Amino acid sequence: MKRRTAALICFFCFLSAVYANDNGRTLTFAEAAELAVEASADLKYSNASLALQEGAWKWGMRAYFPRLSLSVSENDRLQQIGTDSFMKNYSVNIDQLVFDGGRTSMSRNMEKREINLSSFRLDRQASEIADSAIAAYRGILSSRAILEIRKTALVLLEEQRRILNEEVQLGLALPVDLANADINLADAKLNIFSLQLDLTETERQFAELLGLETLPDLTEKVDVYRSVLLPAAAAAEVLAKENNPDLVEVRHSIITKQAELKYLSNLWMPTLRLAGSFGLSGQRYPLTRFNWSLGINIEFSSPWFQNNSGAQAGWELPHDRTAAVQNSFSPLPDPASGYRKRQASIALALEQEKYNTILERIGRTAVTAVQKCALADQKRILALTSFSLGAERCRIEEIRLSLGQITRLQLMETLIEQTQREIAVVEAATALLEAERELEKFLDLKPGELEAAGLAAFAETIPQRRNQ
Repeated sequence: MKRRTAALICFFCFLSAVYANDNGRTLTFAEAAELAVEASADLKYSNASLALQEGAWKWGMRAYFPRLSLSVSENDRLQQIGTDSFMKNYSVNIDQLVFDGGRTSMSRNMEKREINLSSFRLDRQASEIADSAIAAYRGILSSRAILEIRKTALVLLEEQRRILNEEVQLGLALPVDLANADINLADAKLNIFSLQLDLTETERQFAELLGLETLPDLTEKVDVYRSVLLPAAAAAEVLAKENNPDLVEVRHSIITKQAELKYLSNLWMPTLRLAGSFGLSGQRYPLTRFNWSLGINIEFSSPWFQNNSGAQAGWELPHDRTAAVQNSFSPLPDPASGYRKRQASIALALEQEKYNTILERIGRTAVTAVQKCALADQKRILALTSFSLGAERCRIEEIRLSLGQITRLQLMETLIEQTQREIAVVEAATALLEAERELEKFLDLKPGELEAAGLAAFAETIPQRRNQ
């Protein structure tokens, strides 16, 4: 019995240890971003679609290789007068592209650029999902910090209310002060309750975003004393003009428009193809007659005319020789398509003008974003200063209370104001983190790369400016 009991105790201890290890899982910013990317169904679908596009593009190499076709036919003729015939034909045909003015290569290059653009957009989508996870993470940290501040303030207010109640019973304070203190406590509890509800819903949504049933322990904290060293505005402007995702996408679009215009400009060039065939024929098996032929086809195609010319020569063993020449001409096959080149030229000019406009706007926005981060950091410093002064004021108010210069209700109101100052510090620190990350996204930088990359870009611009 004792052995069984000991075994059960060991078993339950083992389960408890496993459960503790499972619940002891922690989560950092990087891990949250990775989990969010892995759990995104839209991103999985986009990845699968991109893989299919790449596979189709690889099979497009087939256009450079010969086209092979096999044909089999049997023609039976029964005649009332004459000899019946039972002709059987087996042939192999080969068609090889020799020259088409580079249109096939340009078409494949445009497809490849579209795939690269899709890959770039996919990276941006993954980055946005990761950033949304980090933003939700920071929001939860901020809400938790504010909740702890409010809970601590509630404990202080309850203690002051208890003392105030005793003073009212001793006739040292008015009952109306006690009633006002109860209102302040009710407001504080209501704020805590509302914040807890919002925090619970936010944590649930965050867990769903990460693909988890329960939210692990969050190891990151909001550091209200953390300052940020921003790059110079000129460095940020240089980085934005080089790396901004919107500009990169417009550059891809310009290259695609240029390739499309070049493709349409080369449509007048002829297409040259070689064609060959080999066949077996006869009235019964084994087939005893065979033939072969070799030819060339030239096609000119434009909106105003289309001309196909072909010539071939062959040999039907044992004695027959064959030759054929054919030509077909079609006037005005598609006159409306003649405007495609003009449309492509206009689209390219519009894209270039759009690029210049975005380039100027992004330069100004980068400078503004740096200034916004500096203002957010200044706001954090001012909030800390206000909190420090408020703490000193609370200490002075406690002295004044002991001297009978203020009531305890006034002290409680001062404590409530100090709570708001402490919350403002947390909110300012969170706003600084968000502004910093927005600037990093604008410059296409990873979290934490803002300072180093900005200073490097600024150092590179110094020799250029001196040369100018």
